[in-house]
Formats: sequence, C-alpha cells, structure tokens
Amino acid sequence: MPDANTAKIAALNDRARQRLDHCRWILTQGVLSCDPLTVAELLIAVEDFDAFTADNDPYAEHDFGAVKLSGNTFFWKIDTYDLDLQMHSPDSTDTNVTTRVLTIMLAEEY
Repeated sequence: MPDANTAKIAALNDRARQRLDHCRWILTQGVLSCDPLTVAELLIAVEDFDAFTADNDPYAEHDFGAVKLSGNTFFWKIDTYDLDLQMHSPDSTDTNVTTRVLTIMLAEEY
C-alpha cells in the first residue's frame, strides 16, 4: 500500500521525467539508431506519459513505462543513485542525496 514516501518518490520521478528537475537522461544505442524525428517524438511521449496502472506501476513510484511509437515499443525507467552514482540512493525521497537517472531503450534492449 502506497504511503507518504511512495507519493513523494512518484512526484519526484514525475518531475524528473518531465524535465522539471535535474535528472540524467540516457538514450541507448537502439534509441539513437532511430531517425531523429522518432527520437524527438519519443522524448515528448516519455515526458507526457501518465498511463500508470496497478499492472505497470505496482509500487506506485512512477519509475517505469512503455511507449509504442513508429512500430516499436520503447521502455523507460528511472533509477535512483547516490550523488556520486556509485550505489543506490540512501533515501530516494531526499534530493540532497539522490541523483535520478532516466534510461530510454527499445523494448528488445531490456
């Protein structure tokens, strides 16, 4: 059952994905091999994603999604690390100790 920390993590993940807060974005080789228009549309689709359900977001943290575009399925996911990117964040609700990394990939790269 989601609690206050879960809601805060979801809000921080949404803000990061929507480029409202600092977040490192990583595009995989599969994504980068797509034509530039598809990549631009994909980035917008990831920013706009809001189709979270109990099936695709079981922990209610808004840290994963799938987008279908140009005949391909793309996944995106958010991971939280410490500020040095050496290990998992000690507290994903605290932006003073957390770096968010959003990775966008073709589904077959997962």
